[in-house]
Amino acid sequence: MCTGRVDMNFVLRALRGGADGVIIGGCWPGECHYVTEGNYDALGNMLLLRKLLKSVGIAPERLRLEWISAAEGARFAEIMSDFAGGLRELGPIGEGEGLDAETLGIKLDALTRLVPFVKLVEREKLRVTDKSEEAYGAVYESEKTDRLIRGLLADKLATSQILALLEAGPLTTAEIAGRLALDPSDVSRHMNGSSRRGLVRYDLEEKRYALAGAT
Repeated sequence: MCTGRVDMNFVLRALRGGADGVIIGGCWPGECHYVTEGNYDALGNMLLLRKLLKSVGIAPERLRLEWISAAEGARFAEIMSDFAGGLRELGPIGEGEGLDAETLGIKLDALTRLVPFVKLVEREKLRVTDKSEEAYGAVYESEKTDRLIRGLLADKLATSQILALLEAGPLTTAEIAGRLALDPSDVSRHMNGSSRRGLVRYDLEEKRYALAGAT
């Protein structure tokens, strides 16, 4: 399968299923077997997803993309050994980041829900005209992309995490902030916006937020 077919959701599903890391091997740039240069699509997706993982406190080193041809058996073995060693140093996913299993699941679920919006932003805001690793690196590793993630994605990602957390039951602002390592004032801001959109409700007696449809 062409690496261009490796969707962000595939990676998130693997991590959600307990994989400590994901490595993707693709054709060398300029040697695409399908003449689609899908490996550049994979490069863009993986550079962006590494940034998103980092933004929710998951080590971006758990995701790696390498160019490996079918004739490079020795290189393949070396890369896999190096990647496995790096994962051992990081520790099991979640545990290595200081996240319990439930919080890790919430963060990965939040990222998964955000993928359609991320793809839209990527298509409209992160256009790379030159098919080269340097060009992709210049766009995806730029301060402009970092600002884009902070400005367009950060709020949606925080809200997505909060909504995923509330699926387990009502929580106070302080409880939400503590679980997700967010500032309480930011939680209140996100909840006010979500309340206006009819996504959550606030129980005055319990002083807790809950999903709008929850009983």
